[in-house]
Amino acid sequence: MELDPTVRKELIRQLSGTINPSLLMKRRIKVALWETTVSLSYLMKRLLDLAVSTAAIIALFPLFLLTALAIRIEDPGPVFYTQIRVGKDGRHFRFYKFRSMIMNADKIKDQLAAQNESEAGVIFKMKKDPRITRVGRIIRKFSIDELPQLFNVLKGDMSLVGPRPPLPREVAEYTLEQRKRLHVIPGITCLWQVSGRSDIPFTDQVRLDLQYIQSAGILSDIRLLLKTIPAVLTGRGAY
Repeated sequence: MELDPTVRKELIRQLSGTINPSLLMKRRIKVALWETTVSLSYLMKRLLDLAVSTAAIIALFPLFLLTALAIRIEDPGPVFYTQIRVGKDGRHFRFYKFRSMIMNADKIKDQLAAQNESEAGVIFKMKKDPRITRVGRIIRKFSIDELPQLFNVLKGDMSLVGPRPPLPREVAEYTLEQRKRLHVIPGITCLWQVSGRSDIPFTDQVRLDLQYIQSAGILSDIRLLLKTIPAVLTGRGAY
């Protein structure tokens, strides 16, 4: 994480009064090298996001069309579902998915609150959610409904890899520890997505997200992307 410029200047100012000039210069060089390394890491991650998301959108375009057609045939209405989600540092953005539920599903959600199967209660999950359409169950099982988020990646609101973006109402219930998930750009896939997806309790989702944040890097992102393929094909934990 990049140091705030004001904090950086104050730190250097305080050190300058107690450290000899040569040692101070060495520390300044170390800080500069560290900041350069972090900046290069962010750049490499962004280039990976742009390259993979662009290639995926082109390659999967026929699947986009077939999915859109199936949704319209079963339940006429919008093909895409948009929602406000919370991104890096609490910034709100418009989140895209293929619609997998009936119209007005959000209004019905409050009526199903008592049947929430999420142990922590922060997120809402039901294995047999009555709002999901037949096409919706198929595209959810294989994460096809998530494909429009590739456009979120192109826009820079999301990354290919990172904690899943929460709803504002979920963030309102977060503890200070859980809010650490918002320190990075959210992603399409993450550690718990390849480890069981919705079968993973919310508290363990947070633990795995924080584990990713602490060890994030371009190589770990590539490994997670490769692990996502078999996780999606098996459909384990998707509902």
